[in-house]
Amino acid sequence: MECRLKAKKCGGCPMLGLDYAEQLKQKEAAVRKLVGKYGPVAPIRGAENPCHYRNKVISTFAAGPGGKLVSGIYAAGTHKVLPVESCLLQDEVLDTVMQAVRAAASTCRYQPYNEDKGTGLLRHCLLRRGVVSGQVMVVLVTAQPVLPGAKNFVRALLAEAEKRHVPVTTVVQNYNPRRTSVVLGEEEKVLYGKGFILDTLCGKTYALSPRSFYQINHDQTEVLYGLAVEAARLTGKEVVLDAYCGIGTIGLTASGRVKQVVGVELNRDAVRDAIGNARHNDVKNARFFAADATQWITEAAAAGQRADVIFMDPPREGSTPQFIESVARMAPKRIVYVSCNPATAARDAAWQAVASRFNVEITSSIPNNMEINAPGVTKGSGLKTLADTLGLAMNQVMACGDSGNDLAMIQAAGYGIAMGNATPDVLAAARYVTDDNNHDGVAKAIETYVLKG
Repeated sequence: MECRLKAKKCGGCPMLGLDYAEQLKQKEAAVRKLVGKYGPVAPIRGAENPCHYRNKVISTFAAGPGGKLVSGIYAAGTHKVLPVESCLLQDEVLDTVMQAVRAAASTCRYQPYNEDKGTGLLRHCLLRRGVVSGQVMVVLVTAQPVLPGAKNFVRALLAEAEKRHVPVTTVVQNYNPRRTSVVLGEEEKVLYGKGFILDTLCGKTYALSPRSFYQINHDQTEVLYGLAVEAARLTGKEVVLDAYCGIGTIGLTASGRVKQVVGVELNRDAVRDAIGNARHNDVKNARFFAADATQWITEAAAAGQRADVIFMDPPREGSTPQFIESVARMAPKRIVYVSCNPATAARDAAWQAVASRFNVEITSSIPNNMEINAPGVTKGSGLKTLADTLGLAMNQVMACGDSGNDLAMIQAAGYGIAMGNATPDVLAAARYVTDDNNHDGVAKAIETYVLKG
């Protein structure tokens, strides 16, 4: 596949030069290397269409030649915005919607935020599209609490979208005053529509707000969840625990085949969405709790509560020893571990609480290719690996950036260390972004590693 952005050092698709079949081969081998010693690894499930699968897009605004408003992503290893008109990964409708956003913002004479000077208005634009519903959300992230001429902007955006034959279902302003690489701030205001969009996944309909965690590859997520439910071997009599449940997608997918679903999620907004999603889908056998998964399951296990099947879909850094020990104490018939990071999944499997002391057998691992053209282990393995290698706490590394290019470079550095092929340029780039964000401890540690390498 040819990409015009690659020559401009985009850095977003390091495997783009490989045939898709070769990408799958390498990813399957990486998973096999990590978890193969614990049980059989099935052939990887590839995507039918490896292009334009991302249903969420984040663009950063900047001033282009002649002061023209542009938007795109950071070029690899820099804080320079690389203008993006179209991308092989992004939903093509969202590419066109982003063109409409830029045109409307230019009409309103909005100025891009300058991260060095702390001046300007527009920081980022987050777009979501419901793959089945076709609905589109536009989230304009601003450095100021007031969007001047907000009604005029909405009118201009709707006109530009209509001109380009693309929909805009809702428009939300998000206010982020912090000098940080984190995209979204805490305050939001709905400018048009209901502030959320709908999409259908595995036969259930979900309301997606700006902050909702929703898998970016719709079609592969349906494959993934189908495999997860199949692995659970449900009979309709089970009490199922959906740990780290987010907006409830896995538990609600399984709800028609079980007696009871109990979902646990730390993010209160996500739990509110999960409860609403259950109500919207007329699911009456699901309950959701806002709590730390480790604390909740530890207390539940101590109180003698039981679950027949446990779905666990932890964040990239994986689960905790306390969580897994409590899982074992519950003695479920089956545990279905959904992981976006095979490295931490392998680590979790290796903990004595699961691997030997409680005699848990891993019957199979099924790789599923969610992010095409990117290494399957990179995303998420880097942060924990980097923290461990550098002798730092996870929060020190996480503070260096949890979105966009900053996070990608830090993850890539850690992944390179884990795989034993950390290149000096990647490590130097990671050192640059951490130093640029004034996280001297991490920057110094990376620099030391570069010098040692």
